[in-house]
Amino acid sequence: MTTTRKDNGRPRADARTGTSGGARRRAKGSSTLASERREHLVKLAAELFAEKGYQATTVRNIADEAGILSGSLYHHFDSKESIVDEILTSFFDELAAANQAALAEGGEPREVLSELVRICFGTLVPHRAAIMVLQNDWNYLKQFDRFDYLNKAEAETERLWVGQIKRGQESGLFREDIDPKLTYRMIRDTIWVTVRWFQPEGRLDADGLADHYIKVLFDGISQHR
Repeated sequence: MTTTRKDNGRPRADARTGTSGGARRRAKGSSTLASERREHLVKLAAELFAEKGYQATTVRNIADEAGILSGSLYHHFDSKESIVDEILTSFFDELAAANQAALAEGGEPREVLSELVRICFGTLVPHRAAIMVLQNDWNYLKQFDRFDYLNKAEAETERLWVGQIKRGQESGLFREDIDPKLTYRMIRDTIWVTVRWFQPEGRLDADGLADHYIKVLFDGISQHR
């Protein structure tokens, strides 16, 4: 183990790193502050993207909101694309992990699909900006190579949902005369569009909204006699 010795009460630099304990602590503190500053900038940018749209939001808009010069933003991000990339990656990583956990938990197709629905509605608040960007700027972003993962992530999500719908058809739980892929896409779009009008402080929170959606999805709106 390497130790930091003292001469005349003064700390000496570590023989291997050339830094004193105090210097290392200061460096760690600076790194933490930089990380917190970066997270704060991402949050501000996310709110602007959700409000104004990604394409309409400029680097200057973000800098003004943060109270810094535009050039200072480049100390943390090399471009506006890097910021939205971080927002979208965080969303898809969390969504994919939750979806995989739901599949691993197992259960009847209806149970699994219900959990997938709950997962989606559960992202409306924490990932509102990402969902709004995908709603408004999907076609714009997918033309850039760095956003190739958008199509891959969507394809993987579709595969999971369609697989459960087909499993339900094979077991006799779901109707055979519905198209699994079309059914998934109709479900997907009706869930994500709620981000435009959903108010967390309203009559229903995200969980309540998911419960209502699941009831309509599986039981319909007609009386069963």
